[in-house]
This record gives sequence, structure tokens and C-alpha cells, in this order.
Amino acid sequence: MSARLYFALVALVCASLTSAAAAPRLAATQSAPALAAWVPFCEQHPAECAIDPAEQEIIPLDQTALELIQAVNRYVNRSIVPRRDIEHWGKLDQWDLPTDGMGDCEDYQLLKRKLLVEAGLPRRAMRMTVVIDDIDEGHAVLTVRTDAGDLILDNKVDAVLPWQDVKYEFVKRESSRSAEWLFLEREERTDMIAMAR
Repeated sequence: MSARLYFALVALVCASLTSAAAAPRLAATQSAPALAAWVPFCEQHPAECAIDPAEQEIIPLDQTALELIQAVNRYVNRSIVPRRDIEHWGKLDQWDLPTDGMGDCEDYQLLKRKLLVEAGLPRRAMRMTVVIDDIDEGHAVLTVRTDAGDLILDNKVDAVLPWQDVKYEFVKRESSRSAEWLFLEREERTDMIAMAR
């Protein structure tokens, strides 16, 4: 692919994502309990859960930021061997950084966030998010809040998509404040998220 064609495609993607700004954002409704596995993860990795209120809550989505987000999503998706918690840890649900190269959905997203923070994006703009997926199971994705709308990073696909283009039912996500979670618009099926795989 020529450099000219590549940059034309990137500009087209940026333009299409920017048009998402007119679309409604993922709206938080009320406080929600954190997942049981989130609490020990934060106790073991407090820096991964700390939110600096001085950081940007919404980042500008320019070409550089979009390319970084897409590259990290692809890299992590292709680097981690899928392994369910029960097989990996002998537990139904355990959140952790995949330091051994294996993990399930939340482990992928935690690593993506860590790498994006290390690359300079504010942690406060990136929220762990729980959904009901396309096979009606609990699943975790990473939401990146941008001025072009909320983007979803998912280990099931390499594409970074605006939230409204993702065919999942959004349940809850981290708040912009440490240790808090918030229900999203569709909260009626929260009984299905005890295990976010």
C-alpha cells in the first residue's frame, strides 16, 4: 500500500470517528458495585486503579492518537493466548495483567490500558467496561473517551469501533474517580455479569 493511500485511509477513519461526536455518548446512570474480582486486582496493583482527577477525562482524537490506540489493540490481541480463568488460575473470575502471556478478556483490556498509559494517554480517559456480548455472556472491553465519541477496544476484534457500532449490551464501567463503578444505560441484565470473561 502506498503512503498516500495509507494516509488517505487514516484520514477517512478519523473523519468517520469524528462524526460520532454528534451521536450520544455512553451515558452513566447511577453508582454500581465493582466486580468482586476488581477489588483484589486493585489491592495488588493500586497504580492500575488510581485515577488522577487532574488528568483529561476526554482526549482529543487526532491521527496520532487513533493510530496508537489501533496499534495497541492489535498488538495485545495478537500477543495473548486466550485462557479462561478457571483453566488459568483455578478460579471463576480473576482480573490480572497477563504477565505470563495468557489471559481472558479483562486481562487483554488491562494490558491495553497499561500500554496506552505508558505511551502517554491519561488513564482517566480509559475505562474498564462490562458488557453482555454477542453470545449472551459477560465480557470486558476497554472504553476510550475521546472528543469524537467513546471508542471500544475488544479482544474479539482488531477494529477499534465507536461504541454505538458495537453489538453488545453495555452494563457498567469504571467511573472517572478511583474505586467507583457506574451503571450504563442498559442495566436490566446485571445479573449476567458476575463473571466477565
